[in-house]
Amino acid sequence: MFYTCGPNEAMVVSGFGRSPPLMIAGGRVFVLPCIQKIQRITLNTLTLNVKSDKVYTRHGVPISVTGIAQVKIQGQNKEMLATACQMFMGKSEGEIAQIALETLEGHQRAIIAHLTVEEIYQDRKKFSEQVFKVASSDLVNMGIGVVSYTLKDVHDDQDYLHSLGKARTAQVQKDARIGEAQYKRDAVMREANAMQEKVSAQYKNEIEMAKSQRDYELKKAAYDVEVNTKKAESEMAYQLQVAKTKQRIEEEKMQVQVVERTQQITLQEQEIIRKEKELEAKIKKPAEAEKYRLERLAEAQRLQLIMEAEAEAESIRMKGEAEAFALEAKGRAEAEQMSKKAEAFKQYQDGAMVDMLLEKLPLMAEEISKPLTEARKVTMVSSGGSEVGAAKLAGEVLEIMTRLPSAVEKLTGIDISQVSATRVH
Repeated sequence: MFYTCGPNEAMVVSGFGRSPPLMIAGGRVFVLPCIQKIQRITLNTLTLNVKSDKVYTRHGVPISVTGIAQVKIQGQNKEMLATACQMFMGKSEGEIAQIALETLEGHQRAIIAHLTVEEIYQDRKKFSEQVFKVASSDLVNMGIGVVSYTLKDVHDDQDYLHSLGKARTAQVQKDARIGEAQYKRDAVMREANAMQEKVSAQYKNEIEMAKSQRDYELKKAAYDVEVNTKKAESEMAYQLQVAKTKQRIEEEKMQVQVVERTQQITLQEQEIIRKEKELEAKIKKPAEAEKYRLERLAEAQRLQLIMEAEAEAESIRMKGEAEAFALEAKGRAEAEQMSKKAEAFKQYQDGAMVDMLLEKLPLMAEEISKPLTEARKVTMVSSGGSEVGAAKLAGEVLEIMTRLPSAVEKLTGIDISQVSATRVH
């Protein structure tokens, strides 16, 4: 079973498995029923009214002293808690307070017996410290700590303290009267000294005032001379400054004229630039635009001619390829035909060769003249008339045709005229 306690309480668990007993200040613990036992002890602060009636002091004067003490069991110190448990376990809070009260009262009586009334009455702090020190050392052995101790009241039934008060009062009154007389005497002396000092100060003040007046007059005269000098210098400086100002004004006027002239020149330059831009906008720009248009037009025409020429060249190329294919096919057919005629031509020998050459001669002439047929335009250039140029061209063509048999004869070594005659025969 679990048990808990607050911070102002301590639990002690004893019995089976708890040797020595377990002490817990402010917490919880598990206790086995029947075989373990739990006990509680208070940790509250106890306020004790320590009263000692008619205790004789060192000089035999009976007095009554009352003090207030705060004590408690120290739960944080395990040794003190164990001691307190051994001594006060099972006792109530009142019983613990009574034991501590009796202990404090005994120490308080012992300390009163060793002091005089005057020592107790005049130095209460010292008395409280002695009681606290002696009682603390004794109560610690019980597991109790003294938190504080203060002396509350000191009185007696024999009017001893009252008599001490009267003597002290008389002494105070005597001291007061003596002090008052001394103060009055000192006041009169201070007043006389003050009056003397006042007169002396007045005389000194008048002397200082006369000196100050003299110094003032001397300095004023010096200042007047200096002021008049400064005035004269100021007037001369003023006239000089006026002259300098006029000169500066004239210089500023000249500067203004220079600036105006500069601005006029700038305006004229800007006007010239404006007119140049206007001329450029009205004449140069249109001319350049026209030039650019003509250049673009010429470029377009050039590109058009190039494209037309390329198209025509492509057409001619394709046409040439077609004709070459046709000629190739025709050549293969003729080659086949010629292979068949080869045997027949063997018996004719030279005659067959000439016969074949004569058959191909028109084709050769056609191929030779073909470039002339492809020409779209023939321009005759001569220093004489056009009739002479045409006759010359015809003569050159006729000469080519006349030289063709001799060329064939050179290539083949056969006399075409004889072969022709044999063929006719």
